[in-house]
Amino acid sequence: MRGVSHVAVGVRDMDKSLRFYRDLLGLRVVLDEVQDIGGIAAMREGAAARPSRRVVHLVWQDEDWAPFVVLSEFRGVESGPPPKLNHVGVNHFAFWVDDLKDRAAKLEQSGVKFQLRPSEVAGPTYGGGKSDKVMTCIFEDPDGTLIQFDQRMQ
Repeated sequence: MRGVSHVAVGVRDMDKSLRFYRDLLGLRVVLDEVQDIGGIAAMREGAAARPSRRVVHLVWQDEDWAPFVVLSEFRGVESGPPPKLNHVGVNHFAFWVDDLKDRAAKLEQSGVKFQLRPSEVAGPTYGGGKSDKVMTCIFEDPDGTLIQFDQRMQ
């Protein structure tokens, strides 16, 4: 393996999620389209229509083949709550950032719910040395999906 290709996040309201991921987190939209996904059965009982989804790809780097986030809104399909930290399966994703405290303050001013406020932790859990430190925080997107910011401390 060479790296992460993308992270896919299901959302209930694409416009609300775009205000969060694009406007608040600063990711840039590179694709926004509605797709017919006829190969995937509608998940609600008795649904006759072929499901469709709106997908938006967002990047944080301006490079070819850069990792990206895919937001998917399935129209007319019921969904349960997002996983939490103690759930089996992928329960959050994290970004390295350079300005964690400023980003966290902006999120807090916007009313974003934090599961873990900015805290300093030991670097070895992130692949660093014994004396290294990392600042980290965990917060929720508009649907309650957990996102983490990490910053290497100098």
